[in-house]
Amino acid sequence: MCGRFILTASPQQLRGLFAYPEQPNFPARYNIAPTQPIAVVRLMNGHRQFALMRWGLLPAWVKDPKQLSLLFNARGESINDKPSFRAAMRHRRCLIPADGFYEWHASGKTKQPYFVHRRDGAPFAFAGLWETWSGPNGEELDTATIVTTRANDTLKPIHERMPVIVPENSFDTWLNTGAVDAEAAAALIAPAPDDLLEAYPVSAAVGRTANDNAALIVRVEPAPDEAVAPPKKRGKTREEPDDGQPSLF
Repeated sequence: MCGRFILTASPQQLRGLFAYPEQPNFPARYNIAPTQPIAVVRLMNGHRQFALMRWGLLPAWVKDPKQLSLLFNARGESINDKPSFRAAMRHRRCLIPADGFYEWHASGKTKQPYFVHRRDGAPFAFAGLWETWSGPNGEELDTATIVTTRANDTLKPIHERMPVIVPENSFDTWLNTGAVDAEAAAALIAPAPDDLLEAYPVSAAVGRTANDNAALIVRVEPAPDEAVAPPKKRGKTREEPDDGQPSLF
């Protein structure tokens, strides 16, 4: 799974990597959580477009969002079969820029957070899906989810799942839903190469969404005797809702 990630690359870096014409300006974020706005790159009228969306997919057919679990991840193995994701996989695939993500390793009652990033420190793209949800009063909300797959050998000792990372030379394949159907695009849903990523333990402070600073990605010695709380679950959601900290922009 992927329940927290960071985006610290400069706007210029991201614009160069994803080749969208917009010129958004935004600060570094070190603890992006579900329900918050996230940066998304999608294909609109044949051109890449930068957009902001809420992290947590709401399928268009949902009548009452309160009755649906927060879909911040989409399991890649069943993505073409699940009603929540099937239409988006066919028509609304996107890329979600990131510089790294967090995962919690459970050992008994202890949960140690780890920070995962590319070994070369470069930004990358999660495979994502997006939907526009229309409310009963005419309101509209763009929402997105991160696609996940089984962990590679690097991540497997920490967690059984990981987000799908789309190689730069496959950006067009994932984005172009007009030319590449859902079954063909699903070939990109695979673990990242074992030598691409590095993971190391970090402070338990990342478990609180109000904490958002560079200290969160500083390597620490794991504390096996201390219970480290992962993001909390509340009600029918799978992540702690936004508690008022600054948004992505």
